[in-house]
Amino acid sequence: MMTLDKRLRQIALKEGVDYFGCADLAPAKKAISDQGGERIASYPRAISVGIAIPNDLVEQLEDRDRIGVRVSYRHHGYDVINSRLDLVTSKLASEIGRAGYRALPVPSSKRMDSDRICAEFSHKLAANLAGMGWIGKSCLLITPERGPRVRWGTVLTDAPLETAGSRIKSKCGKCSKCVDICPVNAFTGRVFDENEPRELRYDAAACERSFDKMEKEGAIPVCGMCLFICPHGRK
Repeated sequence: MMTLDKRLRQIALKEGVDYFGCADLAPAKKAISDQGGERIASYPRAISVGIAIPNDLVEQLEDRDRIGVRVSYRHHGYDVINSRLDLVTSKLASEIGRAGYRALPVPSSKRMDSDRICAEFSHKLAANLAGMGWIGKSCLLITPERGPRVRWGTVLTDAPLETAGSRIKSKCGKCSKCVDICPVNAFTGRVFDENEPRELRYDAAACERSFDKMEKEGAIPVCGMCLFICPHGRK
């Protein structure tokens, strides 16, 4: 009989995910509680799934002032992939529930706190704990194969799934291309530490103001320069 771990992986791969892993959340319990509260922090494990953004979509961001580039990237690089992630995490949660365990699919891109400009749970942290990449100076999850050119989804659970052995250490080194290219200087270049406030690394409000300005000017809000420039995605 197929184990729950294998059934879940099979469902995810059938839905076209490029990354699948399970994380033990214990090492980051305080950070998870600080962000989402005790209800979110009550889940001991997380399934992390990732779908790669097609390279051609990302490479065209160099010419992001063109309306066609903004439309295609926002639609296929963001909205469509996020919908696909929500579909697969919903299916995974249902399968876990049928097996008799708790499961909470986390929306792929929904803000829960407007003051802090964040969701209830960090998809990037789950992927990092699942051993699929490190969190870079851009605060994006950097995979060895695709760099930051991946969007992530998460299912929180208490199912006794096999978790990743270890996290990947940062390979950013002295590189600061994402910091330097940011049009609103949102990044400080500080190395990721889940026990430190995000504000020490990233000014989310600066990005928010930039997107608000684009919308007021009638433009589709698209940036992605930090994602575009990362050498780990371009190699």
